[in-house]
Amino acid sequence: SPFTQGAMLGDRIRLADHFLDPGVFIRSMATRGSLGGLAEAALQAALLMDASGKDDVLLETVGVGQGEVDVVDHADTIVLALMPGSGDSIQALKAGVMEIPDVIVVNKSEHPLADTMVREVRAVLSLGPQGSWKVPVVRTEAAKEQGIAELLERIDAHRRHIEDTGSLAERRARNLRAEVLGIAAARVRHRLEERAGSDPEWEGLLDSVVRRETDPATAARRLLEKAGDR
Repeated sequence: SPFTQGAMLGDRIRLADHFLDPGVFIRSMATRGSLGGLAEAALQAALLMDASGKDDVLLETVGVGQGEVDVVDHADTIVLALMPGSGDSIQALKAGVMEIPDVIVVNKSEHPLADTMVREVRAVLSLGPQGSWKVPVVRTEAAKEQGIAELLERIDAHRRHIEDTGSLAERRARNLRAEVLGIAAARVRHRLEERAGSDPEWEGLLDSVVRRETDPATAARRLLEKAGDR
């Protein structure tokens, strides 16, 4: 919740067959109001898992929409999972989230609307830019473990592709740069909020915006200038 910062973390319920497996480590992380679909510390946690020798590190986002695509700055391979019959199919195929996956999964493949969703997904993909990697659409029935082997094959194929083309190193460099800037921006915001609540001069500037004597952009510029003078 962006208001209470609480969360219902159901990973240990859904992954009942794995959470006691000594070879599997599961860490539930609430987003704590972060709007990108992942917790602020998600990449740092993934790097820690990689450094500890884990073979594979999976990041699951909260439900995402057009703008909640921070996972693109965290993962080597993006897998988008869709489910037919969950509502308006047009809403399910929002532009932002459809532009980032490397593999698309349509789960519940036995659903009557599964074929329709697969066609719609492929139609949307055909409208986008065509690169050296063609995004595959995989049908699965998770409850029956159908299609899982093909999904793993597609993920492995994408990994080989980005290694062969050199884009893996580019992705990781981009991700780390974005992480540094993200951490810096979050800390600057935190310091600004702290000072705004304790500095009378800053309070006066914010009050002038409330009274519509100063526009928000000008006030923000002045706050940054004052912060730089500190």
